[in-house]
Amino acid sequence: MHVIAISTVADGDLFWGGLKKAYGRLPKGAKWVLAVASTDGTKAVNVFVHDSLDAAREFFDGYAGPAATTEYFEADAVNAVGLTV
Repeated sequence: MHVIAISTVADGDLFWGGLKKAYGRLPKGAKWVLAVASTDGTKAVNVFVHDSLDAAREFFDGYAGPAATTEYFEADAVNAVGLTV
């Protein structure tokens, strides 16, 4: 499933530093599709392919949790433009 993580970032250095570590430690079968930030660094959108929403949340929060508040959603990948299903 594709999972969208939308974050409000409180500490950009801690957040992106954590995500750089996380990228090298993706669980088997998971894929990081996209990571992008607003120009001011206060918002970030990440898209993952993972087994479940809860598993993606647990993984992502383990690295970025203290630096941001993040909402998670299952993506409607069938109707998305540009996502590989």
